[in-house]
Amino acid sequence: MQSETAWLSSLDAVLRRRVLVAPDEPALCEYQADGKDAQHTWFSAADVDLLARRVGRVLQSCGDAGGRVLICLPPGFAFTAAFFGCLYSGRVAVPVPVPGRFLHERRRVAAIATNVDASVVLTGTRSIPTVTEWVAEQSLPLQVLDVESLECPALDDDQVAHNDSDTLALVQYTSGSTSAPKGVMLSHGNLLANVATIARALGLQPDDRVGGWLPAYHDMGLIGQLLTPIVLGGSSVVMDPMTFLRRPHLWLRMIGELGIKVSAAPSFAYELCVRRVTDEQLADLDLSGWEVALNGSEPVSAAVMDSFCARFASAGFRPESFAPAYGLAEATLLVTGSARRRPLVGMSGSAAVDTGRAPVSCGRVDGVDLRIVDPETRFVLAAGEVGEIWVRGASVARGYWNAPELSAATFGNSTTCGEGHFLRTGDLGVVRDGELYVVGRIKDVIVVRGRKLHPHDVEETVRLQHERLRAGIGAAFGVFPPDTGELVVLAHEVAPGTPEQEYAGLVSSIKLTVSREFGVDLDGVVLLRPGGTPRTTSGKVGRVEMRRCFLDGEVRALHVDMTARLRTLRAGQPVLDTAGR
Repeated sequence: MQSETAWLSSLDAVLRRRVLVAPDEPALCEYQADGKDAQHTWFSAADVDLLARRVGRVLQSCGDAGGRVLICLPPGFAFTAAFFGCLYSGRVAVPVPVPGRFLHERRRVAAIATNVDASVVLTGTRSIPTVTEWVAEQSLPLQVLDVESLECPALDDDQVAHNDSDTLALVQYTSGSTSAPKGVMLSHGNLLANVATIARALGLQPDDRVGGWLPAYHDMGLIGQLLTPIVLGGSSVVMDPMTFLRRPHLWLRMIGELGIKVSAAPSFAYELCVRRVTDEQLADLDLSGWEVALNGSEPVSAAVMDSFCARFASAGFRPESFAPAYGLAEATLLVTGSARRRPLVGMSGSAAVDTGRAPVSCGRVDGVDLRIVDPETRFVLAAGEVGEIWVRGASVARGYWNAPELSAATFGNSTTCGEGHFLRTGDLGVVRDGELYVVGRIKDVIVVRGRKLHPHDVEETVRLQHERLRAGIGAAFGVFPPDTGELVVLAHEVAPGTPEQEYAGLVSSIKLTVSREFGVDLDGVVLLRPGGTPRTTSGKVGRVEMRRCFLDGEVRALHVDMTARLRTLRAGQPVLDTAGR
């Protein structure tokens, strides 16, 4: 199937070609588990195509040709049909999470709807009440449609939109503050080019079965888990992300039961399996057919991979199945990756010291147009030197939706030697022996359990909700222990004259606010005197400098609250300001 679709210039053309060549072959499977019982439902390419044409018919009847459509569905048959229905109708798909119980999440999805100027939201029968309530709550001009109850006629071939490689297919929202969400504009050509990159880097075959629990609004879930196997001619198996979070062993059981060869997840998911899968559950697993265990979306931990290999060796899992990878939404998904070999861990030199943990290769750079660049001078650095990762090629997006200044600063950059059209990733890396090692981030985004958290959102929310903090500023940042995921710390100035006996209560209130609004537990809260937060030369919050001061014991704080994990990491470093007490 891969060779037969290579010449096609749009995703919807690939699906229609599959329907012509092999209409009844399985393309998608929904895996559902209730207790010890599990069931799965298969859908063919023809099944997806039929519902997609119905969705396309309804969208065309709504007008707004070329408009943006929110898709608010869990991964599965309905989402897949809704996505292709957008393409069939000539609309642009905008996947978003179902608005959750946290106010920050609900506001962020509303900000996306406003930013992209969406007029329709596609959802399912179970989510209709939640989505309808959210639309009313946020006063959004959105028409809510249930794709699972459509009974309208399907689009005829001559009514399907004529898309090509330059047609905008998807706006993929990634990290960004609630007030300024960042939507990456991806064309059909970008998506097809990255599928080819994924297939080459991971050694995928046309009939490979790919599966997992990743949400469909996440680039790794949508492009890696769903679109890649459909384009190549294979099949995708999906389960609800909440099912995995509640019972991690079901992900592994699904891999063995349905013969999944390729499955991807962030590092925290592998760690969760090590901690939560019981001996009894382990005894029933068969991971011998798992050929590619992609590890990406957050910093790759060698310690977590070692623990996973040791824990699941008896189930047939092999170390060479791990495939550490590097990518970002601005490059569609994958930039580099390696598979079917033992991960390369460890690197001599300053880069290894700077990370605080054993660096892991994220794949060879052969065939990838990538440079390591000094972010200040834009000078291309030699192999072995640490700098910002710049990439270019057919997978690089055209820019951010409705953000021309940010797009100009991020895309289309040139080095001092005159090479142009590069994407600045904001990530720090080094190339050694032809392998890419990602060693840090220039940007301030914090990654917690696969989720991206914008520091400004946390700082602003906390400041506005606490009287003692409103006159000051704060800095939220992440800390990387060598063996666990990123820990979150908030340092904030308190108002002059705040009684010492109020510190503990203020800390508790701050932690409760962040947990309620963001669904994240703070590992550390540091209360500072006014003026204690570093600023850059342009007056911005100096989060990188604050993180360095915190780790180096240079912070003079009024009060510090830390979890045991963070306290262990900070052992021996003074943090309390006892002067003037």
